[in-house]
Amino acid sequence: MGGTSSVTAGSSLRTSSRPALRTAIAGVGMIGQVHLDAVRRSGAPVVGVSASTPARAKEAAAALGVERAFDSSEALVTSDDVDVVHICTPNDAHAGLAELALRAGKHVVCEKPLTTSSATADALAALAADSGLVAAVPFVYRYHPMAAEARSRVLDGRAGEVRLVHGHYLQDWLSEPGDTNWRVDAAAGGPSRAFADIGSHWCDLVEWVTGHRIAELTAVSQTVDRTGPAGDGGARVRPDTEDVVQLLFRTDRGATGSVTVSQISPGRKNRLWFEVDGTRTSLAFDQENPESLFVGSRGENAAVLRDPATLSPAAARLSVVPGGHPMGYLDCFAAFVRDVHAAIRAAGAAGGSSADGTGGTFPTFDDAARMVRLTEAVLKSAADRTWKEVS
Repeated sequence: MGGTSSVTAGSSLRTSSRPALRTAIAGVGMIGQVHLDAVRRSGAPVVGVSASTPARAKEAAAALGVERAFDSSEALVTSDDVDVVHICTPNDAHAGLAELALRAGKHVVCEKPLTTSSATADALAALAADSGLVAAVPFVYRYHPMAAEARSRVLDGRAGEVRLVHGHYLQDWLSEPGDTNWRVDAAAGGPSRAFADIGSHWCDLVEWVTGHRIAELTAVSQTVDRTGPAGDGGARVRPDTEDVVQLLFRTDRGATGSVTVSQISPGRKNRLWFEVDGTRTSLAFDQENPESLFVGSRGENAAVLRDPATLSPAAARLSVVPGGHPMGYLDCFAAFVRDVHAAIRAAGAAGGSSADGTGGTFPTFDDAARMVRLTEAVLKSAADRTWKEVS
């Protein structure tokens, strides 16, 4: 449904209070399989999957050890046999499936971007809030223990007042002329690719770490030509979504910052890196080397290692193995799903409230809608080369 969803808030929706948390996953590509692993690690049953075709769903169910293959994602998200829906389809289907799921009384985990238009994203967030259901989006880099440690050091004042936030998120999977993917096509992926896909992760993470929100920005973007289909003689074509975004911004609390987002940086597989410079210390985190946090000062620099015995309570909560036993991306996903499931159980026990009483900080549809609004501001700024305010 993309940007044409007819979502309206205020509908009367039922909330599932069943304890089994039967989970189904729409979409069985790489990210769908990551969700499946995380759900299984949480102890919840995965009762079914859907895919682009019924035949593909049957193949995937057999390969993944899932009992049921749904003929369509629409059937999956409205099934009476499902309590929690994970939406891992191409971006253009997110809004329609999320709305169907909420109206059917399902708790929802939806991949980002939540939608490809801010109006639809805001309406979905309102619908989720009115429903009393848990509606989450996996901005899972919040679940790296050392990113949580950085947040704790900002919140408790050890970093001092935040002055500067900067970094990058670099990948190389579209750096060759012949590289392509459904995300390159705006019809399936939406009007933004690099920023909506990975820049949103960086911005969500640094806003969560610092407590600052990006209030205004200016952006430039770059798109490189690619080799067209063989039937077209291999002519060079220009995609309609961006490969690179560079952003300058100011926050609502007076800090300034910058970020470079790229999917065409050779050798950079998934390098999300940020630094927060405060008046007392600087804090730097590298997602590809997540077992330590750089803490810098005028007097002495340190690499704080992940060890639950020495970290802040918020970071120690996420450190599920002792120091020296590396944790990574899949562990973040598992922790995210654990928090979401705990909130669902708490909602059932409270008679419908979706407040998270677990001590977790999982991102909601409100957070996802904000990132859609931020993405739209980036695209508008890159188009007319002016500063834009972000709501």
